[in-house]
Amino acid sequence: MITNLPGAAGLKQFGNYALLLYQALRSSTEFSTYRKNLFQEFVKVGYESIPIIFLTGIFTGAVLTLQTAYQLDTDIYPSTIIGSIVAQSIVIELAAVISALVLSGKVGARISTELGTMRVSEQIDALESMGFNSVSFLVVPRILAGLLMFPILYTTAAVFGIIGGVSAGALDGILPAAEFMEGARAFFFESDIIFGYIKSIVFGFVITSIACYKGYYAFGGAEGVGNATTQATVLSCIFVLLADFALAAILL
Repeated sequence: MITNLPGAAGLKQFGNYALLLYQALRSSTEFSTYRKNLFQEFVKVGYESIPIIFLTGIFTGAVLTLQTAYQLDTDIYPSTIIGSIVAQSIVIELAAVISALVLSGKVGARISTELGTMRVSEQIDALESMGFNSVSFLVVPRILAGLLMFPILYTTAAVFGIIGGVSAGALDGILPAAEFMEGARAFFFESDIIFGYIKSIVFGFVITSIACYKGYYAFGGAEGVGNATTQATVLSCIFVLLADFALAAILL
């Protein structure tokens, strides 16, 4: 039996995932169906995530400044190099990746739990029986919110990451804010920001699409919803890291 071959279960999962994405793409033109849900998802994915992204950015920048100063504790390099390393690391890598890993747990888990609960309580079946396109109504707005809100969250993380780095450097007596910003501007490239935005869009798609898939096909009652949420979070983190590596290999 083909289903008993090694990897058959994984191929089946990928096929179902690709089919759900195809259905979502076809349903994306039905704006009137998901318009209300889309704005609700903007709030849940974007606005409600700002506090945790603020904290993530601030402390990531602060710790990175302290560690960079510790590693460059020598007279060979000017102190401004700390600002260069911290700002560029945040813009290129940390603001997008760390935010995505945090949001895998917050946004991904919420989406998977919501859809999984609707699936096992047969609310999705009820929508279908009333003639609703459940993919357009439930999946499309969540994926679109991920695509549109993650770049905004990336911007928030990058800005507060640099603020955290500047503040830590000044408060700890490592270097004044002016020297930090002088170093940050010395190695500022617009292409770095574009790279960060590309990453955030890809990560937003990865997290929301995997969460939608796991929740939409959840089964087995409350335990099944829990399993789907756990799998969505773990898979999102893994594929965010894989996508990060692939984008770095292709674009840098």
